[in-house]
Amino acid sequence: MHKVFVYALSTCPYCRAARAYLDENGVEYDVVEVDKLEGEEYKAAVDEVRRISGGTAFPVIVIDDDSVIVGFNKKRIKEELGL
Repeated sequence: MHKVFVYALSTCPYCRAARAYLDENGVEYDVVEVDKLEGEEYKAAVDEVRRISGGTAFPVIVIDDDSVIVGFNKKRIKEELGL
C-alpha cells in the first residue's frame, strides 16, 4: 500500500477531480485543504508546498514521500500507484 498525501484547495476543481479519482480507485490518502488553514498553520503549509513542488500550484500529490505530482495528472497518478 502506498502512502499518499494531497495538498489541495477546497475551491479548486482540479483538486476535487484528483481526490475523486483517488476515491474511485480505492486509494487511501491524507489531505490538507490549505485554504482552510489560518495563521501559522497556513504559512507552514504554503511553505511546505513551495518546498516540495517549487511553486504554489494545486493539487500537490506526494506518493511514498518520494514522488511529487503537481496538478491533476491522471496518467502519472495511475503509473505511480500501479492502478
